Amino acid sequence: MSQRIRVIIADDHPVILFGAAQALLRFPEVEVVGQARQSTELIPLLQKTPCDVLVSDLAMPGGQFGDGMPLLGYIGRQFSNVRIVVLTMLENPALLKRLREVGVNAVISKADDLSHIGLAVVQVMRGKEYIGPSVQKALDSMGLSASGAQRDVVLSKRELEVVRLFVSGMTITEIAAQLRRSIKTISTQKNTAMRKLGIERDSELFQYAQSNGLLNLSAYVGDGNLDTPLPQNPETR
Repeated sequence: MSQRIRVIIADDHPVILFGAAQALLRFPEVEVVGQARQSTELIPLLQKTPCDVLVSDLAMPGGQFGDGMPLLGYIGRQFSNVRIVVLTMLENPALLKRLREVGVNAVISKADDLSHIGLAVVQVMRGKEYIGPSVQKALDSMGLSASGAQRDVVLSKRELEVVRLFVSGMTITEIAAQLRRSIKTISTQKNTAMRKLGIERDSELFQYAQSNGLLNLSAYVGDGNLDTPLPQNPETR
């Protein structure tokens, strides 16, 4: 390539930021043009810095513009020319289809060697997708393709309601009382939702909820509609 690939890295862990930047130094065709620790820094950086590829952590709590799927979806729509490489500790296959739907081009587990970041950057600039080895292993274990396709994961309205309340901090007993259902019914709906999502532990459910915008909904700009334009100068808010 005649022009170097311009990359912005976003992660709330300084060690990952440093490690990713160092890993990309091994690729002479790649240039790191900016770094951000959460969405408060990332959105203005994308607005003012020409960038070809964004390498971003999936979960970066505390930023003004949220994180997870809502943030990635916004970036995919508003910065459509930027390819997106996601770093995550999650290896849940149910997330992959959602990531692709919001415009993510590559997914790498933080458990993988950081050299995969550079490989992913080069591949997405060639118009290809890239799946890190740990994520691919998780897909293989579920019998899924790289597209994450096996069957659509659709939660019923009641299952989604139970999941939202559970990840907000309520117990099964409290949810049952609020929704006027039996404890057994609420427990069954929660377990059914987890089974559909390919999730086995409550901690994974919390991570999934955060990544899919089921947590901290009030933290988003405006009325919470993800299509509401973000301000051009967030520093002035």
